[in-house]
Amino acid sequence: MKTIITGTAGFIGVNLCQKLLQNGYQILGLDNFYSSNKYNLKELLKDNRFCFQEFNIVNPLGKASLDFQPQLIINLACPASPPRYQKDPIFTWETSVLGTRNCLKLAQKTGATLIHASTSEVYGNPQEHPQKESYWGHVNPIGMRSCYDEGKRAAETLLMDAHRQNLAKIKIFRIFNTYGPHMDPEDGRVVSNFIIQALQNKNFSIYGDGSQSRSFQYIDDLIDGILALVKSDEDFIGPVNLGNPDEFTINQLADEMLQVVPQLTGRACLSQKEFHDLPQDDPSQRCPDISLAKEKLNWQPKITLKEGLKKTIPYFMAILKGNL
Repeated sequence: MKTIITGTAGFIGVNLCQKLLQNGYQILGLDNFYSSNKYNLKELLKDNRFCFQEFNIVNPLGKASLDFQPQLIINLACPASPPRYQKDPIFTWETSVLGTRNCLKLAQKTGATLIHASTSEVYGNPQEHPQKESYWGHVNPIGMRSCYDEGKRAAETLLMDAHRQNLAKIKIFRIFNTYGPHMDPEDGRVVSNFIIQALQNKNFSIYGDGSQSRSFQYIDDLIDGILALVKSDEDFIGPVNLGNPDEFTINQLADEMLQVVPQLTGRACLSQKEFHDLPQDDPSQRCPDISLAKEKLNWQPKITLKEGLKKTIPYFMAILKGNL
């Protein structure tokens, strides 16, 4: 299947490309490297079924994308970690909304199905727990996080309106906290922060009292969920939650690191918890209800937090040793 993937060089993009190439897909990757790593393309470019164009999807997708004649477009483009999306909030909003509009226009012209990556951030600081897809969310539209939260919500609105007007074939999935190899060690998210801090025996930076909870999904489970959505019935468009319903507090994540890191490094981890002020609008709870994914996609996560960390930490060890 001829597939365009935006955000190809990002954490999720590179993992998805690897899986699709294994399954015989032909891929045109697009990325502007705003929050991604050119190194991630190194292995992909060795495969003659993969080609790449440096491109910013805030601009209309041009001749190369149209000539490729995709059957499938997977839109992953957008900085997803708070430090990155808050660095240039207007650009973040433009990527979410204008970028999605440009992907939609390409889907209209080519007849491709557009699979759009949304986020659990559309639920904001939720007052419903766990979060179902039917929940409208509790989002601050003028806060520091709103460029991302509201940008993703607006993109969903755009796609649903296009679906109702029969303008294009679309599907939407909402990603909950995901981690694994190819994460940027400086992206500011809690799993990567804690791994680097533990490997360097620095204290864990915990914002608030550490009682806020998250669900942590290993990247392979997310990729399997995306593939299940790609192969799902045409009339199932979502939105659908893709996340791990096992819930951990930030304190529990730190405790898990203290157990796993010594097993992989062969030395004690001396990191301690260091508490800081909680950022504005930081959610107190975030956990998906995945009943819909189980029913429509026959999908649920398989990899536990401990197993996932054991698969992820060696990648960061290699980075710190200069091997990546």
